[in-house]
Formats: sequence, C-alpha cells, structure tokens
Amino acid sequence: MAADHTHPAPSAPPRVRRILVVTVVPLFVATVLAAVLLWPRGGSPQTDGGADVPRHPGTVTRVVSEPCPQVPSVPEGTPRVGDGRCGTVDVRVDDGPNAGQQVRTPVPDGPGAPRVEVGDEVVLVELADPVDPTTSNWNIAEHQRGTPMVWLAVVFAAAIVAFGRWRGLAALAGLAASFAILLTFVLPGISAGRSPLLVAVVGAALIMFVVLYLTHGVTAQTSVAVLGTLGSLVLTGVLATIATAATHLTGFGSEDATTLSMFQGDVDLHGLLLAGIIIGSLGVLDDVTVTQAATVTELANANPGLTRLQLYRAATRVGRAHIASTVNTIVLAYAGASLPLLLLLTADARPIGQILTSEFLAQEIVRSAVATLGLIAAVPLTTGLAAVVTAAGRSAAAASTDAPAPRPQPDRSEALAALSSPRTAGSDEPDRTRTAPPSEATDRWPEPNRSTDTTW
Repeated sequence: MAADHTHPAPSAPPRVRRILVVTVVPLFVATVLAAVLLWPRGGSPQTDGGADVPRHPGTVTRVVSEPCPQVPSVPEGTPRVGDGRCGTVDVRVDDGPNAGQQVRTPVPDGPGAPRVEVGDEVVLVELADPVDPTTSNWNIAEHQRGTPMVWLAVVFAAAIVAFGRWRGLAALAGLAASFAILLTFVLPGISAGRSPLLVAVVGAALIMFVVLYLTHGVTAQTSVAVLGTLGSLVLTGVLATIATAATHLTGFGSEDATTLSMFQGDVDLHGLLLAGIIIGSLGVLDDVTVTQAATVTELANANPGLTRLQLYRAATRVGRAHIASTVNTIVLAYAGASLPLLLLLTADARPIGQILTSEFLAQEIVRSAVATLGLIAAVPLTTGLAAVVTAAGRSAAAASTDAPAPRPQPDRSEALAALSSPRTAGSDEPDRTRTAPPSEATDRWPEPNRSTDTTW
C-alpha cells in the first residue's frame, strides 16, 4: 500500500518500546475482538439475482456481416440503440458438455456490445427458447479476459519485486492480505446486515495493522505510523458522519447503489457511503503517516542536536509539500472514477448551483472533502507522535550509555594561524640534499607550487 521511504530504522530504547507496546497491543487486541464479534456467520444472505445462465468459453471461427433491415423512421431526437451491426457469428465451444460443437449466434449489437473477429476468445451464454424449451439460443456475452489479466498481474508483481526486492515482496503480501480482509470480512459483513460504518472501521484497522507491520517491519517508526493512521481513520469517520448528515445524503447517489437496493434491500446505503469513504482514505493515509514517521527519524539521525519542536517543524514542512500534491491526487482519482457522471451532468440544462448540490455530485464532493480533511489531520498527529517518540528514545539512549570522556580538542585559532602563515625560504625550506626521516616528512606542509590532488 504505502511506498518505502526510509532506510531500516535504528532500534528504539527499551523504555520507548515498552511504551509503544502498551499503547499499540491493546488497540490491536481490541481490533481483533471486534472483528471476531462482527465476523459474518452462516454465509451471506441469498439475493434474488436472477437465474443462473450457463456460460461457456468459445472461439470465433467465422463472422458474416449482413445489411441490417430497414426500420421505420423514428422521430428526430430519439436516442439510437445499437450501431446497426447485423449478421451471424460461428463459434466453437471450447468447454462443457458441448465442447467442440459449432454454434451460430447473431452479431453482438446494442450499447456496449463487443466487436468480434475470427480467432477471438469469447464467452457464450445459452438461453432456452421460451417457445420451445427443448431448444437453446446462443449469444456472445463478452470477450474472455482471463489470460491478458493474468499476464498483467505477472508483470505487475515482477516489476514490484524487481524494484523493491524483499520490501516489494512484502508489499505484495500486504496487498494480498488487504484483498483477503475485504473479501472475507468487510463485504460479507455488510451483506449480512452489520453496520457498514462499524465494519469498515474495524476492517480498515485490521488491514492497517497487518499491512504496515508486514511491509515496514515491527519497529517503533512503524508503530508511530500505525497510531497516526488509526487516529486519522477515526477522525475521518466522525467527519464523514457529520458531513453526510449535514448534507442529507442518502447513499443513492449512483446507479450501482440503486441496483444494489433492488437486489438486497436490507443494506444500509448511507452507512455504505461512509464505509466507502473510510476504506478509500486508508490507502492514502498510511502513505502519509509512514512518510512523516520516516522523515522525523531521518532528521533526528542526520542532526541529533535538533530539539523536539525543531523536529516537528522541519517534518511538518515536508508534510505540507506532500499534502499539497496528495490533495490533487485524491480529487483527480474521484473525478477519474466518475467521468461518465460528470459528462452527464455537464449536459444538464439546470443551473450550476443545482447541479453541484444534487445527490449525485454532492456525494463525490463530500467524499473528497472529508478524505482531504482526514489526510491533513494525519500530518500534525503523526509528526507530533514521531517527534515525542524520537526525542524520548534519544534521551533514554543518552542516559543509558556510559560514554567515555571526550578527547581534548585542539585550539582552532592556532591551527588556522599555522595553516595560513606564509612559507619563507630559510630555515623552513627543506634541504633537498638530505632525506628527512619518515616522521618529519609526514609532518611537513607541502610546497606552495606542489599539487595536493589525489592521482586519478
């Protein structure tokens, strides 16, 4: 999830580790207990999703295009359905009881219909004829995408491991853990009728614990990032609850939510909206918190003389630069995911004020604003925790270390005067006719015209 921003952090003193353990372990235990209590039992409820239509893989062997029949003229302005593709497609069934059989289907037509050519691997659906149930009609549903997606996943994983090495492998393991928690706990829990907000908070906390410690190791720096992320998640949930209540959002701001309400009417769509805000914020929050904790650690290692306040101010300046770019990332990510909706709204003839306050667009605005506020709060929270822990660790290390007495330092003024004094011919001029002892030769200053550059 989060990128690797640091070298391996030095081990914290025992007292600091004990404080972090006493703080983090109870939170982790509470998260696990909450997950056990909320874990869906008995499987997800069955939904009325329609009959199970048989689907079979096949390969296109022939495409015959034909002119479409003339249709009666329609009034101007009536939307067109399809693009007028007519003909037949011969497909060889590759699997199932009809494997090897050649079937004939109509050319796919209509909005979003796939364009097929000879050699394409497609998915066939078998539909019973309502007039004669003993016969079946075949249609092409979509292209097979399994093989390209597998290759894309292989390239994705290979690039991460090649660049990140062991840390990249740990990041892949964290990604797998995130999907496992989402698919086995968050989604089934919401489908089982649990509170979407509560399930999302517990699921996000569980993902955070597993992914951060798995990816960045069990260190004081990671523990600080965990605490900062958890505090920011709770604040994001509170802000999302207040904002959605103030704007009277119902959760029916998308076609997907409306469709879900028809198949599974007991799902709390308002809570589902809150859950989506929290889950969506987690991916950016952990990157910011890890970065801030790493920045404080690196600043303290580079300049041990920095005070706790100086560490906080310097790391906060880095956080401001990070937030400035991340805010734009959040807004563009939501805009990119909602481009069809935005295009639909631009064609609306209503005033801009009504469009911005409509349920569809207000939901995305609230989502972006709340996620940004939680992200901004993560910077001072994590930076302050990291500065306190780093300063405490440095004080403990200094108190527990029996350092030897410092060596006497030479007077700098005398050394500078000796180095800057001009050399004159006379007693200081070395006698080139004799060879100086090794100790004397090494103590002499080089001649003025002699190069002191190291030979390349």
